[in-house]
Amino acid sequence: MSKPVSYKRHRFPPEIIAHAVWLYFRFPLSLRLVEEMLLERGIVASYETVRRWALKFGPGYARRLGRKTPSRRDVWHLDEVVVTIAGQKHWLWRAVDQDGYVLDEVLQTRRNTTAAKRLLRRLLRKQGGPPRRMITDKLGSYAAARRQIMPEVEHRSHKGLNNRAENSHLPFRRLERARQGFRSAGGLQRFVNVFSAVRNLFVPPRSHHSARATYLHRLNAMTAWNVAANVAT
Repeated sequence: MSKPVSYKRHRFPPEIIAHAVWLYFRFPLSLRLVEEMLLERGIVASYETVRRWALKFGPGYARRLGRKTPSRRDVWHLDEVVVTIAGQKHWLWRAVDQDGYVLDEVLQTRRNTTAAKRLLRRLLRKQGGPPRRMITDKLGSYAAARRQIMPEVEHRSHKGLNNRAENSHLPFRRLERARQGFRSAGGLQRFVNVFSAVRNLFVPPRSHHSARATYLHRLNAMTAWNVAANVAT
C-alpha cells in the first residue's frame, strides 16, 4: 500500500474531508448537494471546497483501496458508452468481470480497432494475464483486436450476452446527469478512476444474497475506506 494520506495544512478534520469525498464519489450527488448535506450536519464547507477535496484526495484514496485478485477463470465483459464533452463525442471503453466488478475504463476519441486494442493491452497489464473468455456486442473492432492481442482467448459476441457490461453503465449515467456532464476529457478520466474504485469496494458481490451478508460487506467496506483515507475509526 502507498504511503498514508496527509492532511497537513487543512483546517477541517480528516474525518470530514473523507466523508465529503465519499459522498461525492459514492452517490449521484452534485457538489452543491454534498455542500447541503454537510451543512445539515453543521459543517460549513462550500461546494468549491468539496471539489478541491475530491480532486486532491480522491485519487489517493482510490490507489490505497484493495483490488480484487485476478483469476484465469474470469470472464471479461467489454462495452463502450458514448459521452459528449464540449460538443465532441468520446467513447468510454469499459470492462467488467462476471461479478460486475469494474476492471478498467479508458476514455478515447475513437471507436475502432486501435481503441479496442488499447483497452485489451491495459487489461492484460493490470490483470496479469488473459481471461477464460471475453464477451462483447457485435462491434467488429473487438474481434479484430482480440485476434491480434490474445488470439487464444474464446470470444463470444452477442448483444444479449453482454447485459453485465451494459448494466454497469447505469450508475455512471446517473452520475453524469447529476453533474450535468463533464467539462474535459481528463477530468472525466480522473473521475471514473476514483468512482469505479469506490463502487467496486461498496457494491456487494452477486453471491451476497442475504441482508446480513450485504450488511457485513458494507461494514467491511467502510472500514477499508477509513483505512485508505487514513481516518481513525
